Formats: sequence, C-alpha cells, structure tokens
Amino acid sequence: MPDKFEITLPWPPKALNPNARGHWRKRHRATEVYRYTCKMISKEAIQEGKWDLQPLRALVEAGGEIHVFLDFYPPNRRARDDDNIISAFKSGRDGLADALGIDDCHFRTHPFLKRDEVVIGGEVRVVITGKGPEA
Repeated sequence: MPDKFEITLPWPPKALNPNARGHWRKRHRATEVYRYTCKMISKEAIQEGKWDLQPLRALVEAGGEIHVFLDFYPPNRRARDDDNIISAFKSGRDGLADALGIDDCHFRTHPFLKRDEVVIGGEVRVVITGKGPEA
C-alpha cells in the first residue's frame, strides 16, 4: 500500500460555518455544492491514476481505519475556532468519502489549523493513509 495519498481541496464556504446566520436553504445549497466540488476534485485525482484504492478498501474490509490528516490553510488572518472549521468541512469530507467509495465512518480525522500560513482563497490539504499519527 502506498504510504499516503494527498489532495488539496477548496476552503469551505462561509455559509457552512456553524456560527453563520442565514436561511437554511442557502446553507443546504452550499453544502450540496461543496460536497460535489470535493467529490469531483477527488475523483479527478483517482482517474488520473494518482491513487490505487484497492489497498484502502482492503484495509477497511479487514476492519482497519483510514487516517485522514487535514491541514487547514485559511484565506486570511481572521481568528477561527478549530472546531468550527472541522464542522464547516463536513460536507467536503463526505464528498471525499463519496469519491473513494468508502463510508466515512471508517475515517479517523486528525485536523490541524495552520493559523500563521495564509493561502489566497484558503485551502484544505488532505493526506490519507492507513497509518495513524503514532506510526
């Protein structure tokens, strides 16, 4: 099994922040669009042959866990709660799971907010591996 799979996904839209106030329909639409976007970006990486999914699927079938390391690079220096960013990324995680064809209940997420490293537009760098942080 390859050591890890890496992909960069877009920053979650403001409407997905749990503290955002707005109409439920706007949030629902943002959720659908963000999930689909993350799914398509992930599928593109899979179709380009960057990832062989068989080892991941075999790991899940054997009762193992897939470790998903998330590095959040915000679009600006505004203060953010790490728990809100994780919540805002939920539909992105679902899109990634859709592309992999693996239920995200098998994911063990390890988030990290890079507060001092600003990326224009923001991004989420994802590393997927069968090995946990202790490995």
